[in-house]
Parts: sequence; structure tokens; C-alpha cells
Amino acid sequence: MTSLINNILTFLYMLIGVGFLIAAIESFRDKTNSTRYGTGLFWTLFAVIFALGQWLPNALVGAFLLVIGLLSLLKQVKVGHIKEINVKTAESAALRLKGWIFLPSIILAVTAILVAQFTPFGGQVGIGAAAILSLIVAVVLTKSSGKAVFDDTQRMVRSVGSAGVLPQLLATLGVVFTASGVGNVTAHAISSFFPVGNHMLGVVLYCVAMAVFTIIMGNAFAAFAVITAGIGIPFVVAQGGSAVVVAALGMTSGYCGTLMTPMAANFNTLPVALMEMKDPLGVIKQQAPIAIPMLIIQILLMYVLAF
Repeated sequence: MTSLINNILTFLYMLIGVGFLIAAIESFRDKTNSTRYGTGLFWTLFAVIFALGQWLPNALVGAFLLVIGLLSLLKQVKVGHIKEINVKTAESAALRLKGWIFLPSIILAVTAILVAQFTPFGGQVGIGAAAILSLIVAVVLTKSSGKAVFDDTQRMVRSVGSAGVLPQLLATLGVVFTASGVGNVTAHAISSFFPVGNHMLGVVLYCVAMAVFTIIMGNAFAAFAVITAGIGIPFVVAQGGSAVVVAALGMTSGYCGTLMTPMAANFNTLPVALMEMKDPLGVIKQQAPIAIPMLIIQILLMYVLAF
């Protein structure tokens, strides 16, 4: 079973690589983009890493990442000209499909949950299978052509730009932090200031640290590994807190931080680019007044339910 899962994941990563390769091809072809070669190279390297990374030497993949970072640093990655959606066609399709337009999204969510919870394949395969199934349903539902799929794929990928790399890098950073013992150092530093044994203080420390570290890293998953090991386990779980409740509400506390940081590019920076908002922090300004009360609620829920 493990071998089968690994083969499926390899196929899915290669499929993602194809999507990035499509963006690379269109970037190279975009003569209106003054940095089309840098942009094309950026997406090409990203495609190679996803599609062939497991067969490449680690040093070579690391070199590719350095080049990707250098291209972004030197501002050689730009969206360029993207073919706009035909407004009349979109409005006509919306009137024809009405509420059915949400069917692919619902199928995506439901399928991912069902595969993750009720099969041995796990969440990663579940998300990949759900994405493929929802794409097929969307194509059938909208009667789209292969060219439309190609155009919309490269439009979405290129619209994200270099910010699309950030979630992967931050998740990797979380693994590196955990392996290097940052969690243990954090626990030792905090224990010298705050006493162990106070349930409310432990919960506040854990939830606030999850939110703050997520704001810094832009990724609650990356923060979870470090903060749970450094604060959640010694200050909450080891003091009698339910591990299930602490883990679940710890993650949602991190998500409160996601709502307040530009580092969460796929949530807060991408919408700004797609909607062409003038204020780069416009999304965060709308979310912050909700995120703070939500964090307080997570703290209260954890204190009541975990002990």
C-alpha cells in the first residue's frame, strides 16, 4: 500500500509540474514582458523540482532553489500580459449555470475529506484525487475545451507569481526548525519566565504563540510543529490537557494569525493581485478585526474543553 501511495503522489507532483511548465511556456512567449526570460526560467525550475525532484541530486535541487530566490530578489519574475476573460462569455455562463457553478468546489472538498478519512490513502492523495475529479466535473459542466483548461491554468499560475513559492518554503522551514531543536529551545526560554502548571497561562501562551509565529512564518502548519513541541506539549498537554483538543484548537489559533499576515501569500497577497486592489494590505485590514476576537474564543474554548 505504501508503494502504491508513493506512486500516486509521484504522479500528482508530476501533474503539478506540468501546470508550472505551462506557465513557463506562456511566460517565454509573452513578448510584452520585459523579464520574460527570467519569469520563464523561474517557472521552468519550479516545474522541474515538482515533476522530477525526487530523482535529482539534493545539491542540484538546492541550486535550483537558490536561482529561484535570486530571480525573485532581482525582480526578474513578473506576471506579464495575461489574456483577459471574455466578460460576455463569463456572464452568459453564469446565468446558464447559476448555483451549479459551485458544484466542482463542493466535490473538491467532499472528495478530499472522504478519501482522507475513510481510505488508507491519506490527505495528500485525497486532495490530488479531488482536484482531478473536480476539474473533470468543471469541464463537463461548462463544456470547456482543452484550450480553455490550458489558458486558465497558466492564467492562475502566472497571476500568483513568485508568491506561489512562499507556502512551500515556509512549510519546509517549519520542518527544519523542528529538526534543529527550535521547539526545545523555545520551551526552555519560556519556562524561565513563566511557571509551569497554570492551565490558563499555558493555554494563552500556546494560542498566542501559534498566532504570532504564524504571522512571522505565514504558515500555521510550519508554526504548529515548532510551537506545539516547545509550548503546547510541556505547558498544556503535559499539565493534563487533551492532546486532541489542544492540537485542533492550536491549529485554529494559528489560522487567526494567517488572517493578519502578508506572509500568507496564497490567502492575503494573491487576492490583492487577482482583484487588482490598490491597497496591498486591504485584505488583512478587513480580516484583522475578526481574527483577534476569534483568537480569544480559541483560548477560551481550549481552556474549557481541554481540561
